Amino acid sequence: MRRIHLLGALILSLGLMGMAVPAQADTLVKQSVAALATPKNLTSLDDAQVHFVTVPTAYANATNPHGVNTIASDQGSAVTFTTKYLLPIPGYQHQAWGDPQRSAVVGQYLYVVYCPTAWQNRGRIVRFDMSALAQLNATPRQIQMVYTTAANQSAQEKQIRAAIKVGPAFATGHGQSLAYDWATQKFYMWCDKESAPRVNLSKYGVLQQISASTLTPVHKIQFRLKSKTLNVPGGHVLAFDQAGHAYFWTRPDPVNVYLYQGTIQNNHVHFQLTKQILEHGPGTCVQSMAYNPHNNRLYLVADDSIASLPVSKLGQLTSNDVTWTGFDSTREFEGLTFGDNGQAYLMSNHNPEILTSNSLNW
Repeated sequence: MRRIHLLGALILSLGLMGMAVPAQADTLVKQSVAALATPKNLTSLDDAQVHFVTVPTAYANATNPHGVNTIASDQGSAVTFTTKYLLPIPGYQHQAWGDPQRSAVVGQYLYVVYCPTAWQNRGRIVRFDMSALAQLNATPRQIQMVYTTAANQSAQEKQIRAAIKVGPAFATGHGQSLAYDWATQKFYMWCDKESAPRVNLSKYGVLQQISASTLTPVHKIQFRLKSKTLNVPGGHVLAFDQAGHAYFWTRPDPVNVYLYQGTIQNNHVHFQLTKQILEHGPGTCVQSMAYNPHNNRLYLVADDSIASLPVSKLGQLTSNDVTWTGFDSTREFEGLTFGDNGQAYLMSNHNPEILTSNSLNW
């Protein structure tokens, strides 16, 4: 493999001029060896309890666009989500914040990735200090209005603004994959640049490490997810378990689900297709993936449909190990993430909001 130091000459010149430079430069590693392995013998699992939910012709807006909403399951493992935050509309300085793609919760912070379609594979990360917002008794509506002209007149709204950190724009790709590695305490996301939704521009996979403080990439690694029998351009979703294993899932055809497990290191990435193919996927769109540290389960998210399976039994799953939750909201499910206590946070678009679950184990 070959390491390429980007901006090296610029950093040197800035140093000679006596100017301050970032402690970490954004670097790129090009991995020469293939990053994918496939098992010799694949088996299929009939996870018939998972119902495939077709993407709706048109997504529904929130019932209460300026108030509290609920999204309750009507099939499978029961859970109800209730509005915690209405995300800001408009965004800071009237930026386009209407199309959030991914959320992540770590400690007191909620991270939201915004990737407006018109930006063509670019976006930004916005960090919300949930502890500060709680101390301010900020209501969902106040958070939604925080960047409006009317909010400029309120001292509390100004304090709410101070609890929100807006990161700069960078190349995010589709933006659905920001994930926290519980073992290394680092953020990663795919830079899956697309010509259309889920149509990759490159045969290479690119993973970028994200700084939790600057909300920008500090390191990238480029590789080929290729084996003798399989060639994958890259992932669109990402999750980590507490041991530091990385996961993503795909729908290579209209029926089956492929689940990948791997490791991400500074100079090397390796993924392996797990031994079992799931015969029933949750739905049309691969929207999100999440890991719940409370029950050690992975969650595969499509619109109005979420499948769940135990990490400890990957490769040896039985049909009874897989659970499913179905909804009838017609909302777009953009992201699912879990706090370290098992609290689930669902992000829905079209009047974007964050909703929390009434159960830690579903």
